[in-house]
Amino acid sequence: WAYAVGFTVLPHVGGFLGWFINRKETPAWYEKLKKPSWCPSRKTFPVAWTILYTGMGYASYLIWNDLGGCSSKTIVPLGLYGAQLALNWAWPPLFFGARNLSLALVDILCLDGLVIGTVCSWYPINKVATLLMVPYLGWLAMATCLTIHIWKDNPEQK
Repeated sequence: WAYAVGFTVLPHVGGFLGWFINRKETPAWYEKLKKPSWCPSRKTFPVAWTILYTGMGYASYLIWNDLGGCSSKTIVPLGLYGAQLALNWAWPPLFFGARNLSLALVDILCLDGLVIGTVCSWYPINKVATLLMVPYLGWLAMATCLTIHIWKDNPEQK
């Protein structure tokens, strides 16, 4: 059970650190940005990310467990997962901390590709783990569209 908890908690660590580092200056700057009408409220993000990080973390445990723990079989599926997690954690400091909309856009587009690669590599291993990633894919699609709109509609911030 300790491994299940560890894998499930891990994604929250970077998410929490990203929030903690950017928490003070973010609200005023973010509110001034032009955003599309369908942009979720700021209160939605912590709830959504808590659910998404928990699902993806537990899914990664299922993959690790099904492949027998640390072995050469885990390199690609968990390597892709780790790489996408790193890009996921990098987005808030790029967007909110550095306020670099262009680099945040590049990050999230690369993140999209890595998450799709992760899901494709997980499908033959564990269908439940794959399904646990579907809400993340949906949210990420929305977040990518939102990042594109904010990048496009706020040229002075580029």
